[in-house]
Amino acid sequence: MQVRFWGTRGSMAKPGPDTVRYGGNTSCVQITSASGTLLIIDCGTGAHGLGQMLLKEGPKPTRGHVLISHTHWDHIQGIPFFAPFFVPGNKWDFYAPKGFGESLRETLAGQMEYTYFPITPEAFGAELNYNNLSEGVFRIDDIVIRTRYLNHPALTIAFRIEVDGAVVVYACDHEPHSREAADGIGALDGQDLAHAEFLRDADLVIHDAQYLAAEYPGKIGWGHSTVEYSLQVCKTAGVKQLAITHHDPMRTDDAIDALIGDLRTSLGPAAPIHVFGAAEGMILDYRGNRESLSDGDAALMDQAVGTREAVALLVTRDEALRTKMKQAVADEPVLLLAVPDLASINEAAPPPGLVLIDGDLASGAIAMATALRAKPDMETVPILFLGGTAAELGNFGEHVEWLRAPFSVEYARSRIRTWTMRGAFRWLRASMPEDETERMQALRALNLVESSGDEQFDRYTRIAAALFKVPYALVSIIDEDRQWFKAKHGTEIEQTPRDVSFCAHAIHHPDVMVVNDALTDSRFGDNPTVIGPPNVRFYAGTPLVLPSGHAIGTLCILDDRPREFSAEDRARLADLGGLLERELAAIAA
Repeated sequence: MQVRFWGTRGSMAKPGPDTVRYGGNTSCVQITSASGTLLIIDCGTGAHGLGQMLLKEGPKPTRGHVLISHTHWDHIQGIPFFAPFFVPGNKWDFYAPKGFGESLRETLAGQMEYTYFPITPEAFGAELNYNNLSEGVFRIDDIVIRTRYLNHPALTIAFRIEVDGAVVVYACDHEPHSREAADGIGALDGQDLAHAEFLRDADLVIHDAQYLAAEYPGKIGWGHSTVEYSLQVCKTAGVKQLAITHHDPMRTDDAIDALIGDLRTSLGPAAPIHVFGAAEGMILDYRGNRESLSDGDAALMDQAVGTREAVALLVTRDEALRTKMKQAVADEPVLLLAVPDLASINEAAPPPGLVLIDGDLASGAIAMATALRAKPDMETVPILFLGGTAAELGNFGEHVEWLRAPFSVEYARSRIRTWTMRGAFRWLRASMPEDETERMQALRALNLVESSGDEQFDRYTRIAAALFKVPYALVSIIDEDRQWFKAKHGTEIEQTPRDVSFCAHAIHHPDVMVVNDALTDSRFGDNPTVIGPPNVRFYAGTPLVLPSGHAIGTLCILDDRPREFSAEDRARLADLGGLLERELAAIAA
């Protein structure tokens, strides 16, 4: 794969005579596989030059994928100036971490609101799709991508790119979990060691290194690494090459040359790792002999994170700390249960997904954590120590972190959000079909959406409900951002968001899709329609396909209890769907 740097500056763009060699544009990296798959990692001001280059390559439609590490301004401010987004026929997918609030599209488009920018995202002529990421692994064409949350005051993800037998890791913005680790001296432990393991044996690591260790005491909590820490984690991980990036706006070319020289001197001429400063225009090629994941091991991870309430247990007698933590979770779907000690835990309370322990507990925070770990089902529950003096955490594994005082409410919120989202979240939003634009055109031509009820369709839901003895049957049409019920039996609901739709998954299937028990299914277990009304447990849907080959929706049946669905049942539902397809074909004609 080829790696090209288009922006390497951190925090804000800094063009000028002192930043010519390493560049003044904010973060943007292009990765292209040997087969031509195009990734852009972060879309800072460097994206402008990349967009211009892509336009000059020719008039052919551009297909690309944009990985956003987080939505701080210096990593997305190039989006409104990226010319390929304005070209009809181009198709781009965004991938970014999403918290519990607004949609990814709304977040990325925020900087294009009227107050700040003269045009809105509606001016984009290209087809843009949005995918929400959490920790895990997914595939884009021939590229396998692994993700891990970083330590930053906003939800931030690192990307491990595996293709063409080589591995490149991009890790911006990230702060050492332990303040002592910022000096780059001594062995790593806890979350810093877990971070190093994510970089393990990479051919290239592009790592945040905005500060020097001497500068870090005045930058604690700002969410960035030191040069020394970046080198230490890469040495620990056996990385072959380290490109330090996210250069501080005040760091001149000569200053970067000097710190790189110091690093190389400290390593010596025989060091197994090569260190250099990432510079705009730099092009690197990597090819190796590693084996990548098989097709069955990586699926598109498009997680719709939204409504599930996480439970956090806070153990403290400090009223000020209790108030601070309540402020940290005030705008999050987190139920905070505060207790003074272990004996006060209500056994009837819901099990916590995260434990917060006051680091200044008189009884000892480590002793408290050890006692918790001994309880059934608490062996791997994440523990976040708050304040106090960080002790040796090796005995607790990687499911632990210590927030040293002072820390802000915002920083605590970011760490709580990271740990709660790391929990098993069983709700997979269906990916967009490759032919989504054409599919929507075919659907619009039918004039079905929001048309009044029609006996022609209602009878199919009545027959399906009676035939399979289920309380609900629907003719579901998958629109741009919702599913709309053309016909329904057993409910008065007219529509639901596409994010929660089972049918949005079913239109990808060539035949009947069956979910015997949604509560135990990794795609639907935390879906709001499963854990809340109408409490769907069983689903079976057959896609409704037009003569053009586009699946516009389903004929589906649902139950609020688990069910088995035999091969004969599948055949009957498919036959009934086939009859409905004939009527749709007549309308299309």
